[in-house]
Amino acid sequence: MYSIIDIETTGGQYNEEGITEIAIYKFDGHEVVDQFISLVNPEKPIQPFVVKLTGINSAMLRSAPKFYEVAKRIIEITEGTIVVAHNSSFDYRILQTEFRRLGYDFKKPTLCTVELAKKIIPNLPSYSLGKLVRSLGIPMADRHRASGDALATVKLFKMLLAKDLEKEIVKSFVKTEIKAGLSPKLLDIVEKLPSKTGIYYIHNEKGDLIYIGKSKNIKKRVNQHFTGSNSKSKKIQRDVYAVTFEETGSELIALLKESEEIKINKPIYNRAQRKTLFNYAMYSHVDEHGYLALTVEKSDGRKKEITSFTSLQEGKNMLFKITSDYNLCQKINGLYETKTACFQYKIKECFGACVQKEAPEEYNARVENFIQNMHFESNNMVVVDKGRSIEERSAVLIENGIYKGYCFFDLNYQITNVEVLRNIIIPMQNNRDTKTIIQMYLKKHKVLRVLKF
Repeated sequence: MYSIIDIETTGGQYNEEGITEIAIYKFDGHEVVDQFISLVNPEKPIQPFVVKLTGINSAMLRSAPKFYEVAKRIIEITEGTIVVAHNSSFDYRILQTEFRRLGYDFKKPTLCTVELAKKIIPNLPSYSLGKLVRSLGIPMADRHRASGDALATVKLFKMLLAKDLEKEIVKSFVKTEIKAGLSPKLLDIVEKLPSKTGIYYIHNEKGDLIYIGKSKNIKKRVNQHFTGSNSKSKKIQRDVYAVTFEETGSELIALLKESEEIKINKPIYNRAQRKTLFNYAMYSHVDEHGYLALTVEKSDGRKKEITSFTSLQEGKNMLFKITSDYNLCQKINGLYETKTACFQYKIKECFGACVQKEAPEEYNARVENFIQNMHFESNNMVVVDKGRSIEERSAVLIENGIYKGYCFFDLNYQITNVEVLRNIIIPMQNNRDTKTIIQMYLKKHKVLRVLKF
């Protein structure tokens, strides 16, 4: 759990400032679950430049509560949380100073979104909160007021969590919880998980990732791990200490994230997926009569593949479907062994290429049509689908046929403005797995829309 904080002060000499306004949003990594916003009477004058900057003046604060009157609420809402702020050293110092005046030692683990942003989104021109959120297309209201700045920091932090592919933020959070001595009861763990689409991360008692998975129903899938009797399930049940998750809304993004993050984090119980997910591929070659034949074989990096599959059977099933959909020949595609015409020809679904009754040019045109439909090599497009909430959407970016990554957005401006899109996109590797995941998903599922540019 995180407490995302912003504080406005009177200004003045170091360690002599007073708080004029405070906003705290309690954030569970997915949504705000509690909040506290209040003006505070600092019992000292406000510097004129601060009044001009924030709009908060002494008249507004005369009837506001003094710090000791809100201190208990601040302790309650931040209990058991990591304090997050934009330039956290300032906000945390101010809080500690105020509590020290009351004789209370306020100590919390902290995270700074300035430092995180510099690490996760390098090379931006500015990391001040206003310029940073503007460059990321994050909507912001009430700039230089505690509630507006804190809410913008929530949205920024949520984006940084998504961009942190190595899960350093989440791992440090889990380690903090483990130090607090949370019980690792399997039933309690499952109870806290959502029945939504996304990625789940299983951690051991050191906080290390031991398994990453994706599901359309996270709670149901993790429960299957905890009740399963196979070897992997028993190992997970023995070693699990915590489960974290990330909702994606989009199943396509869940598939892409699972593939990428397993390769990056190499969890010990994901051995089968650490390298490539797709060990079989479809290829084309010209046969002895000049017809383009499609075959499914073990993947060979020296050949140009059309698409790939997790198993030979999956490839064969798709090849049968393609052969039927495009009126191709089962004999030429190696699906029907015969010295005469194929079965499809007998039921008039093949036009006779198997016995050279159809011209190779006509037959090959249909094969080329299929191959073209499977590729997006020259495409610039954004695949728009469901997001993590009703008002949010997800986007997968493909530029010049190369998968660039994904993002979540609230405003169309964020994906129609190329510069903003490049800043908010979570960069991902473009490889054979990602290409096939996108190809197969677009073939089998409807998305909200595909924007071409």
